Amino acid sequence: MFTAILVALLATVSAAVAAVAQVDVFISGQDGYHTFRIPAMIRAADGSLLAFCEGRKSGGGDSGNIDLLLKRSRDEGRTWSAPQVVWDDGDNTCGNPCPVLDASTGTLWLLLTHNLGADRERDIVARTAKGTRTVWVSHSPDHGATWARPVDITARAKDPSWTWYATGPGVGIQLASGPHQGRLVIPCDHNYDDETEQKHLSGSHALYSDDHGVTWQLSAPIRPRVNECQVAELFDQRGTLLMNMRSNHGRNVRAQSLSTDGGVTWSAPVDAPALIEPVCQASLLRHDAAHLLLFSNPAAKTRAHLTVRRSEDDGKSWREVLELQAGPAAYSCLVALGADQAGCLYERGEKRAYEKITFARFTVK
Repeated sequence: MFTAILVALLATVSAAVAAVAQVDVFISGQDGYHTFRIPAMIRAADGSLLAFCEGRKSGGGDSGNIDLLLKRSRDEGRTWSAPQVVWDDGDNTCGNPCPVLDASTGTLWLLLTHNLGADRERDIVARTAKGTRTVWVSHSPDHGATWARPVDITARAKDPSWTWYATGPGVGIQLASGPHQGRLVIPCDHNYDDETEQKHLSGSHALYSDDHGVTWQLSAPIRPRVNECQVAELFDQRGTLLMNMRSNHGRNVRAQSLSTDGGVTWSAPVDAPALIEPVCQASLLRHDAAHLLLFSNPAAKTRAHLTVRRSEDDGKSWREVLELQAGPAAYSCLVALGADQAGCLYERGEKRAYEKITFARFTVK
């Protein structure tokens, strides 16, 4: 009896190992960078996988000399190119990559943020910094091989009363159905001064484009106490959008909001009790071939246990697919690979979550 149980257990473990393949894409301390953080991933129109991140030159912090980097894979994430610098502005901070593919043109759009390297987030929020956080966009007409010089769109993309601002991090989407089919939508967050509570609070919002990325519009905000977010279109054929957000309410669960007008306005945020979080970024993906929503995050009250979940009912319920990393892990970004395959680019390590950025391939069912 014991032997039979042991054999079954070993078979289960072997199947789980075979179902996921992992390769380290960015390793801290290599290529002239102290730390790599903030992964984002997208499939280009030519089938290439593009892995973006921040290359932090002199330390692991969110300010200072930070470049925006890219690596490419042409074999479904098994091997990766040398790093390509997308944006380097000397000692300043170039980050928060959030790409989106316009499937009708093949153009990749990349939304980003920028600030002076000496300005820290807390000083920007307190309005004591020399500068502020600005919003930029670049694009690539050749599947990520070359990128246009970033253009400042802060005047359109940011309310003048806001302080801190982040695009993504993660990916944007293009609406597949409904009255706003073809619209590009980028999930974002911001900080603002709340007059009622007399505090600096955070909110989420979206940027959207109806002219293939030429101009961008600002949505209504989602408030209060929500932050970094990802968006997915539901399978209702009406273009309903689900925004999944990092929550600062202190309840260690994600928050979510819905839009029925293509991301222009949003419902009040509510808790998503099934999605435990340690207050951290997460990823949300619509997997069209599998007809599923996928979600990944550190499913714990600390930044560990990077777990992928799936939903077959537009996010009303969630089931665990697998745990990619039991130890320290943090930010992640999902990508669809095939009919029953997906990938996840995520931060992990042995002692801390930011030792490397790894790509994992796995089956979704």
